Amino acid sequence: MSDMQSTSGAVRLDGKAIAEQVREELAVEVAEFKAAHPTFRPKLVALQVGERSDSSVYIRQKAKACKEIGVEFEHVQLDDSIQQAELDARVDSINDDPAVHGLLVQLPLPAHLSTRHVVQSIRAEKDVDGFHAENIGWLSKRDGAPYFRPCTPLGCIELLQRYNIAIAGKRAVVIGRSDIVGAPVAMMLTKLDATVTLCHSRTGNIEELVRHADILVVAIGQAEFVHGDWVKPGAAVVDVGMNAVSDASKKAGFRWVGDVQPGAAAHAGFMTPVPGGVGPMTVAMLLRNVVASAKRHHAAASTVRIVPSVLALADPVPSDIAIAQAQASALKPIAQLGAELNLAPRELEPHGRHAAKVTLDVLHRLGGMRNGHYVVVTGISPTPLGEGKSTVTVGLAQALYAHLGRAAFACVRQPSQGPTFGIKGGAAGGGYSQVAPMTAMNLHLTGDIHAISAANNLVAAAVDARRFHEATQTDAQLMARLCPPKRGVRRFAAPMLRRLQRLGIGKARPEDLDADEVARFVRLDIDPERIVWRRVLDTNDRFLREITIGEAATERGMSRRTGFDIAVASEIMAVLALTTSLADMRERLARMVVAMSRAGEPITCDDIGVTGALTVLMKDALSPTLMQTLEGSPVFVHAGPFANIAHGNSSIVADKIALKLVGVPAEPGFVVTEAGFGADIGFEKFVNIKCRASGLVPDVAVIVATVRALKMHGGGPDVVPGKPLADEYTRENLALLERGFANLRRHIENVNKMGLAAIVAINAFATDTQPELDLVRTLARNAGAYDAIPTQLWAKGGAGAVELAQAVARCCSNKAESGAEGFRFLYDDSLSIKEKIETIAKQVYRAASVSYSEEAERKIEQFTASGWSSMPICMAKTQYSFSADPALKGAPEGFDLPIRDIRASLGAGFIFPLCGAMQTLPGLPTRPCFYDIDIDEESGDIVGLF
Repeated sequence: MSDMQSTSGAVRLDGKAIAEQVREELAVEVAEFKAAHPTFRPKLVALQVGERSDSSVYIRQKAKACKEIGVEFEHVQLDDSIQQAELDARVDSINDDPAVHGLLVQLPLPAHLSTRHVVQSIRAEKDVDGFHAENIGWLSKRDGAPYFRPCTPLGCIELLQRYNIAIAGKRAVVIGRSDIVGAPVAMMLTKLDATVTLCHSRTGNIEELVRHADILVVAIGQAEFVHGDWVKPGAAVVDVGMNAVSDASKKAGFRWVGDVQPGAAAHAGFMTPVPGGVGPMTVAMLLRNVVASAKRHHAAASTVRIVPSVLALADPVPSDIAIAQAQASALKPIAQLGAELNLAPRELEPHGRHAAKVTLDVLHRLGGMRNGHYVVVTGISPTPLGEGKSTVTVGLAQALYAHLGRAAFACVRQPSQGPTFGIKGGAAGGGYSQVAPMTAMNLHLTGDIHAISAANNLVAAAVDARRFHEATQTDAQLMARLCPPKRGVRRFAAPMLRRLQRLGIGKARPEDLDADEVARFVRLDIDPERIVWRRVLDTNDRFLREITIGEAATERGMSRRTGFDIAVASEIMAVLALTTSLADMRERLARMVVAMSRAGEPITCDDIGVTGALTVLMKDALSPTLMQTLEGSPVFVHAGPFANIAHGNSSIVADKIALKLVGVPAEPGFVVTEAGFGADIGFEKFVNIKCRASGLVPDVAVIVATVRALKMHGGGPDVVPGKPLADEYTRENLALLERGFANLRRHIENVNKMGLAAIVAINAFATDTQPELDLVRTLARNAGAYDAIPTQLWAKGGAGAVELAQAVARCCSNKAESGAEGFRFLYDDSLSIKEKIETIAKQVYRAASVSYSEEAERKIEQFTASGWSSMPICMAKTQYSFSADPALKGAPEGFDLPIRDIRASLGAGFIFPLCGAMQTLPGLPTRPCFYDIDIDEESGDIVGLF
């Protein structure tokens, strides 16, 4: 440092020069950190109430200084009439913004606002001024570590240290006890091992104390309070005062003086000038605090905290609901889980104590971050009992998280209440590998399926209402009612303007349309025989599969045959699962085809005018729901399209957010996402539909298999829900098992065909013997699987899948050794509809031929003429066989695949052929699950739910 002496003898503690050095160092520091971490964007927000000129000058100085060092600066100026509640809301909004690392409120505030309240409202970790009580409190403790130290005191200390002035063991006197300077600088000097005396205006022996001070800091706010001859020879004097004193010789009419008389320089060894001493250091230290805050935030966000919940395993294993209730007290509050994932409070919308919606803002914030490893879980062709694919998905995530210490997310679909109250049960996993709380997941959760039902049925009502009104009104009447005057002015609604554009009518005012244009605009001319939109409900009700509507006298003979589907079969569910943003969802909803006109033109939701309302109904459903496993690892539950009817995968947005959240650590984590049913259905659609839409590339596929299902495919008796298993399934039978392995071999081949390594997870049951498990493992490895590993996730949770988790981690880290050839789609977009169908049928199912009904042939021709042939194919097919015949087990080949109908989901973005007799609304069995479901009236606990 410069040792240039003033004319009076004291070395000038040049705050201006030191502040410039600090800014230069910070500029280099920020640039180097940004180069190493491209997403690093330090940001300071200055909130100003009113337009005081002196405050505006300070704001401009801070803005300029931020720009110099590469810190983003935002000036939020509010009217001085703002009320406390509104100001509080603005402060809270900035507090909750994870992109902001520092917030300061420019003082003074208008008299009607509470300065103390506002200062304490700034979150301590963003209080770069260092005024918050939490920061001051930690500063006062000997071993305390505040987020920030106040800027002016920090500047004082920085000046002393930059000039190599010894502090430890020295006597220091601080005059002035303000919370902004005096008190905190005294604490900071004490922490640096000085012996500190804090004085104020009422201290009786200030002169005597000053005469013995090696270090003197004066911040009392009184011009030239300290006399020059009080100062100890050689002392270091830091004058914080800035006082305006009248001076007619100056152009401004005043001059600035400090709290110490200038004559002190004749005695002092070091002394700050006024101005040019502490003032410039204050802004420099503010910048340092902002950069430190941004780096601290970056470091925290670069580590997902792994905090497992301990499982208390019981033997024998209790029911799913008993396990869930026993583990209830160990569940983390959802805010805690969100904090462990580095989610900002504004990105989390709690729904009760253990579930929350996560906003899509996370994707924007983490857009530059890399992804974690992407693992898809599929299965063999299942028995009607299911083979535990959800259990493996959850248990694998638990094993990675709680037992390997790796960041891990499970992404699963939301269960439909149809199967929940019907025969299959829920989809929260099972045993000690569950999503918790399982009762919430299996029942209403956050209401996404209800939103889909409401939106779907609004479309259905709108279609029939439009057909009714067109049949009962003239063109002029329709026009008058579609565009009624409001305050004397008639206007087109937004979807009406889009319809006019599609019709090629370039007019924006209703009165400008001629009679022909009016007719084209108001007449959708819906063909009642070609309305493709059906109503939905989330209940298995076989008697609503085919119904007649419009039987009331008020419908004037406009009855027609239609029916209901299960809610999760709605195209809106498929849209939810495949959309990537709110804007994308709106566009997809707009282009859903609901009917054809008599002229053969498609009629969309936008033509009906319902797009905006659908988007409003679906807005909240777009955010995935955050939950947790029994072992505390995070889970996204989102969307629930059936795999045998729709594409059978959870949402793209859930996978994308999860991949960013676990991709942050230095050692990337894992997202384990589930694809419905067997690899011939859910996995094929995951690759060719979901990955096409998302642009994501999986690292490995896990195929879930059971000895029970393989024996069934080998020729074992039918597996019937509610009936005891035949002896073949509970006794060792290696020959039957080996014959049934053909089904698993086919699924391994199909996964490899898509360029991915396949790891077989053998979901072991208590009745499986070791020779049976060993046989499956050997056959799977010989068939091309990367590995095949028995698991006990149901009985042991994540501990029962550690070997599986290790294999997954090993495969993801060493793709070159996995034997996979590289991810690829099965077919090209440019192929015709028939070519795509036949590629799937012959290469995945091993059919010899495909036959089409007359209706299917007609629709293929129509869809091709409409320009829809470039969309991927979503086969609606039984899950129980590679063929369309559920009774055809094993690995059949050489069969004919019948396509009885084909439909277009323009919103979802795929064509779906119906293979054989597919039901889109299940029925209730003789003995549904609802017989066992009840509630304990005293405790309020749900009982009998699995």
